[in-house]
Amino acid sequence: MLKLTFLGTSAGVPTKQRNVTALAVESLNPYASNIQNTTQSKKSRPWVLVDCGEGTQQQLLHTKLSLHQLQAICITHVHGDHCYGLPGLLASAAMSGRREPLIIVAPKAIATLLEAVTLTTELYFPFVINFMAIEDLLSESDDKNKIQVTITLDNQHQLTIGIYPLSHRVASYGFAINQTISRRTLNTDKLIADGIPASVLWGKLQQGKDVAAEDGRTLYSADYVDNNSQRIKVVVAGDNDTPECLSAAVVDADLVVHEATYTHEVLHKIQAKNPDFDPMHSSAQLVGQFAQENSVKNLILTHFSARYQSFDNPHSDTPNMAHIRLDAQSAYQGNLWLAADFDQYMVNGTADLVSAEEGSRVQYLGSARDHKE
Repeated sequence: MLKLTFLGTSAGVPTKQRNVTALAVESLNPYASNIQNTTQSKKSRPWVLVDCGEGTQQQLLHTKLSLHQLQAICITHVHGDHCYGLPGLLASAAMSGRREPLIIVAPKAIATLLEAVTLTTELYFPFVINFMAIEDLLSESDDKNKIQVTITLDNQHQLTIGIYPLSHRVASYGFAINQTISRRTLNTDKLIADGIPASVLWGKLQQGKDVAAEDGRTLYSADYVDNNSQRIKVVVAGDNDTPECLSAAVVDADLVVHEATYTHEVLHKIQAKNPDFDPMHSSAQLVGQFAQENSVKNLILTHFSARYQSFDNPHSDTPNMAHIRLDAQSAYQGNLWLAADFDQYMVNGTADLVSAEEGSRVQYLGSARDHKE
């Protein structure tokens, strides 16, 4: 299960209702022990941060997310509304006592930014930063469609982050976050039928160990354990004027998160007003059309121009969320949400989980502000 918390949903500049871009993706294991699940419910789970606009660390204070549980930071591109908050967030992590290594996946220029800030402000990090420059990852790979970073949370739970080049004024990227949870299910009926009563041997078999029974028989784990896996895939795009760049990424995706900076009408007006400057952003309609053509079942739009007010009134002359929503729905008939700051969504991977029926694997949970203890 992946839980998304939108920490910023505004494009370019913050507004009174929206901070600039940042998205937290928590990785939950529904098959963990009851003790582990109880413990995790009271604190942050392992999570990944996609983009870190200015003020992101302030937004985090309104959530349960802990900088000690942060596994990786992925920066889509170097524009300030996506990265100016990074030095401050890392400084706060250091001051909070973090010592665990941290992965940063980002354009190479982000490393230059961090070096400049650390030198000029005498910033010190008491933890290792494993910086992975996206340009280097791309140049080192023989298959440009299979660039990925793997994060192992435990022996049954891992994340892989695929990287996809997009189209923007600067190099921009999308990330396909894949959660894989392996689950060993013990076939107790077969054990009982074979005359093997419940004992510590059952636990060892489930752990994948072959054991000797009291009567001398060798019991092979493979004979009594079914290995299943659950996969969840969420695609998060950076700034991008060509959604088709994500055609390969969205195959089998449970959810796509994409920018929709303008409506189609406003985007054309901006492009016509100044032919020498193209903002190279997507309209809601453009994203909706792509999602419809690629059978995307669940779509969340974010990164809205500050001109759009947060209220929803299709009859108002003031640009607002209703105009964005209608623009997307003119081309898209799937499940659609418009993100607001602190909105939370749960993405489930199998039909035996709550609200995970086919076509409705994404559940809106409300605001993180309401859920904070």
